[in-house]
Amino acid sequence: MFEKALSVLKEYFGYDTFRLGQEEMIRQILQGDNVACIMPTGGGKSICYQVPAMIFPGVTLVVSPLISLMKDQVDSLTEAGIPATFLNSTLDSYESSQRMGDLKRGKYKILYVAPERLDGEFFIDLLNDLEIQFIAIDEAHCISQWGHDFRPSYSRLGQLIRRLEKRPIVAALTATATPVVKEDICAQLEIPVENTVITGFERDNLSFSVVKGEDRHRYIEGFLKNNKEESGIIYAATRQDVERLYDRLTNKGFLVAKYHGGMSDKAREEQQQKFINDDYQLMIATTAFGMGIDKSNIRFVIHYQLPKNMEGYYQEAGRAGRDGLPSECILLYSAQDIRIQRFLIDQTTHDFAKQEQDLAKLQAMINFCHTEDCLQKYILHYFGEQTEQKCGRCSNCKDERHVVDVTVDAQKVLSCMMRMGERFGKTMVAQVLTGSKNKKIIDFSLDKVKTYGIMKEQSAKDVSDFIEFLISENYIAVSSGSMPILKVAPTGKEVLLQRKQVLRKEQAIAKVIVEDNDLFQRLRMMRKSLADSEGVPPFVIFSDQTLKLISSQKPGNEEELSNIKGIGDNKLQKYGGIILETLQSYKQENPEDWENKQEVTSTDTSMLPKKKQKTENSHLVSLELLQAGLDIKEIAEKRAMTPITIENHLLRCDEEGEVMDWSQFLSVDEQQQIEEVLEQGGTDKLKPIKEQLPAHISYFQIKIALVLFARKQKI
Repeated sequence: MFEKALSVLKEYFGYDTFRLGQEEMIRQILQGDNVACIMPTGGGKSICYQVPAMIFPGVTLVVSPLISLMKDQVDSLTEAGIPATFLNSTLDSYESSQRMGDLKRGKYKILYVAPERLDGEFFIDLLNDLEIQFIAIDEAHCISQWGHDFRPSYSRLGQLIRRLEKRPIVAALTATATPVVKEDICAQLEIPVENTVITGFERDNLSFSVVKGEDRHRYIEGFLKNNKEESGIIYAATRQDVERLYDRLTNKGFLVAKYHGGMSDKAREEQQQKFINDDYQLMIATTAFGMGIDKSNIRFVIHYQLPKNMEGYYQEAGRAGRDGLPSECILLYSAQDIRIQRFLIDQTTHDFAKQEQDLAKLQAMINFCHTEDCLQKYILHYFGEQTEQKCGRCSNCKDERHVVDVTVDAQKVLSCMMRMGERFGKTMVAQVLTGSKNKKIIDFSLDKVKTYGIMKEQSAKDVSDFIEFLISENYIAVSSGSMPILKVAPTGKEVLLQRKQVLRKEQAIAKVIVEDNDLFQRLRMMRKSLADSEGVPPFVIFSDQTLKLISSQKPGNEEELSNIKGIGDNKLQKYGGIILETLQSYKQENPEDWENKQEVTSTDTSMLPKKKQKTENSHLVSLELLQAGLDIKEIAEKRAMTPITIENHLLRCDEEGEVMDWSQFLSVDEQQQIEEVLEQGGTDKLKPIKEQLPAHISYFQIKIALVLFARKQKI
């Protein structure tokens, strides 16, 4: 009978031989054995049931989770000359009735259905009227409650199959199944565990990368410009993220399709077809898109955010390179993504055991982002495939940073956890180590532990990242739950006992283009003023890195400014004018400094221009004009600056000890009103203060009152 299988393979699919795992799978099916197949995306799982379907008499039933997949598969099979059809909610009653009649008359060899359809008594009766010798269950991981796409309708398949008058051969197929999921699938479908065909999880044509600390929009746009002709998918966590990214890239001139659950069925179908037909090269989608998509020329998959589990990530990333050609899988990681995923788990999972399971899977995904070992090896270990061989392709394998001994720092962290009673999470441990004065630290008397402040030379964020590294390398264990607790793992205890060394690749240091300079400081003042007006921390407006890039590259117009990392369209529109004005003002005051510093491309201080003795300090010029009788608006017009810049000049003069007469801007009554709010709320952010004051009181007046109030407190 196997010779017949080879004949079918050649006749309908055009192949002379089966790929790895296909022959073993088909032989077992043709022998009448129930079988499970775990084969990576692109490995050819469909062939494993489509070939036997053409050999067995009657109809082969294929259970498939997505309507779009059914249509794609049926279209492909029909094109190949194989009579196939589907029954799903897209058909009206007349079409469904007609197809059922054709099935009974033997017109079709393969029938695709969704698992929910098997719940109906009417459909079970239909199947009993047909000759069903073989049932294939695609995406079989949906059967298991331990799987990442668990569907209750899938979990009932075993019971429904047993209700058929004639017991069919059953094949379960999936690309992603951990050992626990595999055992669950086999148990529910009565498949002997030894009848499992596993071809290995490695995709040797895929290169995995985890990108941290990059401006995601800038990275994506640069990547797309370098790969204009290639087809790819960008996965985002929410519908809103899909829409925002779609709008941004469309405005940038990229041909983009989108797909998410908030769109109508018709709109999703239209967008998907444009992508599949190569009308559009790029698809931006939530994870609702792609299960079983047959498009083989996807050259890259980018995850815009941290996925919620490894099973979903590997399945989604695996949609790249189905044709076997080299392809890229890129994960853009930010620690804030962890909070988003935990929130989504809290909101969507109400069963405590399932929630714990989902959080454990999320932690494994976080560990993947922080490991410094081979990324492909980490994936294989997760799915139970033991190997010490490195892929040589991933971002970690190609990383040429030196390895450094961080054993002492690891001991500090682990010791601190022990002294804190192993009762706290990552944030609290990092704050204790860096000597934080946080109220919770004081309330728990954690400022009294011996390890308090022993890593104060580092930031809490750096220590937090280091803790994530220790977690990913199994020196620290993390409890499940929405508020994870850190525990010292057995390997961590070996480190504390000085029996084990901890090695880590040295941190990549961002290239410093220029040292901090006067322009950079002026840009910081501008940022502080903007942040105060918005009622947000300065780093929310722009990072220091962005300001340094501005101060070194000195953009002269909005187009050049838009190329600066950290300046998106919204910020360009909102703040571009004041940035360019600040730069222009600095250029007029410091023409030599401006020209010379443009040539600096390294951190060699010998290349930096000598500081000149300025005959004019801009903020003092503003003060002189004020003392000459001009008001702020007049000074701004005279100097071609904005009033907010002049206000900052005056505040800077006060900081430098110049005698300022603030009464011309702030009355005694206004000052008293502001101070009453300060005494009640104790906030140092302007927006909350302003909201409690009469509308006529300006932000500038609040800033003056803050200066005077702070001065009173020191007396």
